[in-house]
Amino acid sequence: MSLQAKVVNAFQDKFGTAPSLVVQAPGRVNLIGEHTDYNDGFVLPMAIDRGLWLALRPREDDQVSVHSLDFGQTAVFHLNNLQHTKSGWVEYLKGIAWALQENGYALRGWEGVMAGNVPKGAGLSSSAALELATARAFQQVSDFTWNAAQMARFSQLAENKWVGVNCGIMDQMISAAGQAGHALLIDCRSLDTQLVPLPPALDGSGTAVVILDTTTRRGLVDSAYNERRQQCEAAAAYFGVPALRDVSISQFLAEADNLDPLTRRRAKHVITENLRTLNAAKAMQNADAALLGQLMNESHISMRDDFEITNHELNVMVSIAQAQDGCFGARMTGGGFGGCAVALVHEEKVAGFVTAVSDQYHDQTGLGPKIYVCQPSDGASVIAQN
Repeated sequence: MSLQAKVVNAFQDKFGTAPSLVVQAPGRVNLIGEHTDYNDGFVLPMAIDRGLWLALRPREDDQVSVHSLDFGQTAVFHLNNLQHTKSGWVEYLKGIAWALQENGYALRGWEGVMAGNVPKGAGLSSSAALELATARAFQQVSDFTWNAAQMARFSQLAENKWVGVNCGIMDQMISAAGQAGHALLIDCRSLDTQLVPLPPALDGSGTAVVILDTTTRRGLVDSAYNERRQQCEAAAAYFGVPALRDVSISQFLAEADNLDPLTRRRAKHVITENLRTLNAAKAMQNADAALLGQLMNESHISMRDDFEITNHELNVMVSIAQAQDGCFGARMTGGGFGGCAVALVHEEKVAGFVTAVSDQYHDQTGLGPKIYVCQPSDGASVIAQN
């Protein structure tokens, strides 16, 4: 049974009637451009065919009542009395309501049932899927115009200020604005976007994006993420610019010796990662899978050595993936310190790739990985309505 059918059936069981509408928002995988988003730089994610589905109907009052099938819990809150109660999934919904109301939106209550299939804590943005599905729900029942970039900004605000995770804009933007069949080059300063297709292999066959979950986890509400952000801000201040996006590679090289070693490594990653991301988008437009893969490999080295956000299992997973027949390139993806890698693979070699990587990773780490072959998908959308 699809998740859409699952939430519709659960809604009917709970409320005795069909939902008024169903909305969905996807998780994402970032092909390249890591920790560049909060430096006003460039990222190249794609929305994946895993996400969060929400069946709902409007209420006549200001109450929001949501049952999560994943957690087996029902949460209720009132729009005119939003309060932090405890951490957990409901705070993301409250955060969206708070951000929208803070920006002048008049919201209406609703009740619904939700379920998702984005692995939690894997760096695939289950939180952004929840935020954007919630924003879509409020947009539908409160009857305001949907603007993907605006809703992404409000969702980021909710996560930064209500939930307390100092994330950049990428996750929310791709979940809001993704399009099937494409990755999305995002300028994180202007939020300008450009669709770029997955490149074919040289023989004309397609390529597939394969997500490699190490099954190691580390939460992002964690000092390491905020430390990296502060280090980047310190480097930008040294160069006298608003963000590291404004520092050219020649400027960096001219001043590198004057930076302390730690700040120098952090800045080097961000500045070179922005270049790699722009070059990756060009490679995709030029149907150059080999170059895209090479840039992904270089990105992983930078995250491992300069930004220091990988862990042992990620490095093992990436090395195994890169060694397989049909793999153009692989790298860590997401916030780091655990979670997932991503690989670009010849579509006719995917089955053998998945088997070999799974077996070798288990042999070397004792862990059983989870591997997902993903398709680029649409962003937050209304998928059914009566």
